[in-house]
Amino acid sequence: MTDDKKNKSDIADDSKFYHASQEAEFADKAPHGTPQTRHPAYRLAFRDTDFLLREELRPVRFQLELLKPEMLLDEAGVGSTLVMYGSARIPPPEAAQEALDGAKDLPEDERRVVENLVKKSKYYAEAYQLAKMVSEKAIIEDGKRQFVITSGGGPSIMEAANKGASDAGAESIGLNIILPHEQAPNPYVTPYLSLNFHYFALRKMHFLLRAKAVAVFPGGFGTFDEFFELLTLVQTGKMKPMPIILFGKEFWNRVVDLDALADEGTISKKDLDLITWCETATEAWDAIAKFYGIEG
Repeated sequence: MTDDKKNKSDIADDSKFYHASQEAEFADKAPHGTPQTRHPAYRLAFRDTDFLLREELRPVRFQLELLKPEMLLDEAGVGSTLVMYGSARIPPPEAAQEALDGAKDLPEDERRVVENLVKKSKYYAEAYQLAKMVSEKAIIEDGKRQFVITSGGGPSIMEAANKGASDAGAESIGLNIILPHEQAPNPYVTPYLSLNFHYFALRKMHFLLRAKAVAVFPGGFGTFDEFFELLTLVQTGKMKPMPIILFGKEFWNRVVDLDALADEGTISKKDLDLITWCETATEAWDAIAKFYGIEG
């Protein structure tokens, strides 16, 4: 949003009261030389960071973290998204050989881990191709962009998603989260669609609020969390059905025995039909297009 647009929306001519931005300017210009005006108690509540970070204000922070991304995506004309989940550790194909060379002198178990990650570098390429393919279609409905690529904003599979959209000349969304260790958006996220979260719960909600399809690539705890929550929401009827594309059948069948869950009776056999297995970007888009009756 430009400053002009901000001013027009924030300072309406027909308002009977001063807007918050104007009141903040008045507060800045007021005398600050007394004990009363220097004390934190005198700060405007919405500008008092110490106050906003208090434990009692958690419900307000929840609301802000729900509202800010929703407003920004609405203003950006995002109608729906293609969400892409996946590992933050799988190397891109061009880095695969370097990773293998660096693992030569490692203990056998550590070298095997690197080799397993390198084997999955093909999914970086497929994530890139899917994002690029969908972004190039530039589907517009009701004046809003559809299937806008959305990732967690980080490295590896997430980077591949945003890079694919960027190379197609399209904007893409990154939903980052603050973590104790260094976490920054990958360079391919559209800056004004690079959003940051404190709460995992609110971040996961924003992944799905506009989702029209979800592509899930091999990943770790975070990917499992997002994938199984999505399955649960659709299975229980809390969300309408959508294409849930699962890449890497060999990987998933090795780490999770979904058929065994059905055999044990803790899910039904038909619940397995919520998943569409794919290995390539073309297969994934064909499944999405078939679901929505999209031609071309």
